[in-house]
Amino acid sequence: MSVPNDPMRDQGVEVIIGTLLRTGVILAALVVLAGGILYLARNGSTPSQYHTFRGEPSELRHVGGILHSAAHLDIRGIMQLGLLLLVATPVARVAFTVFVFAYDRDWTYVVVTLVVLLLLLYSLGAWRL
Repeated sequence: MSVPNDPMRDQGVEVIIGTLLRTGVILAALVVLAGGILYLARNGSTPSQYHTFRGEPSELRHVGGILHSAAHLDIRGIMQLGLLLLVATPVARVAFTVFVFAYDRDWTYVVVTLVVLLLLLYSLGAWRL
């Protein structure tokens, strides 16, 4: 069982959280960059059409469609996956803290953090995967 207010353990948890956030942002940036490079390589010389707005196709508006599209190396799917990773990074941080609080047996913070996590997932539409 851990000591509740151990500064060394708290610092270790902070390092892990910092690494998690940094890794998530860097990974998201690399995925978006790869998609952007592919997009420019394939469509860089095509003139832009600013007269009409074309939003994302319906298959790129939910997680399943984004994953399917990115797995088939669709450029827009790859870029959307990068943005999805960027949004998922702070959600992963909250999920990690649930486990940290559970390990410390700090049930009040487990409940509060679970409520925050559920609100995040609900607001992001994760229930419509």
